[in-house]
Amino acid sequence: MKFTRNAKAQWLGSGKDGKGNLTTDSKVLNNTQYSFHTRFEDGDGTNPEELVGAAHAGCFAMQLSFLIGEAGFTPDELSVEAHVHFEDGSVTAVTLDLEGKVPGIDKDKFAEVAKKAKEVCPISKLLNADIILNAKLI
Repeated sequence: MKFTRNAKAQWLGSGKDGKGNLTTDSKVLNNTQYSFHTRFEDGDGTNPEELVGAAHAGCFAMQLSFLIGEAGFTPDELSVEAHVHFEDGSVTAVTLDLEGKVPGIDKDKFAEVAKKAKEVCPISKLLNADIILNAKLI
């Protein structure tokens, strides 16, 4: 399977005093506000680290569900909270807190499948991916 998903960011002004908005093709984000204040303080809107956390938690949960199914079990519920750690201008780590209700699976098998899901989750892999940049000055 091969596809491309799209998102757009617009930024107006300086880094600290400016503001921006984010829009996705699906319109789940539609001119959603972000700024220095939403990223580094407690402003209204979103921020890149929060969005990475949501993407990682969602991707990991879905990947884990597939792998649990391949192991012969069906999850009732998988809850994942992603904590994106930012320090000195870098995302230094992502902590995934997982709670699962999976009838019939034992703790060791659950841990084994969760570890594999962490390793093969496309967003986990993305965090080590090559970045392709196409830049055009207008």
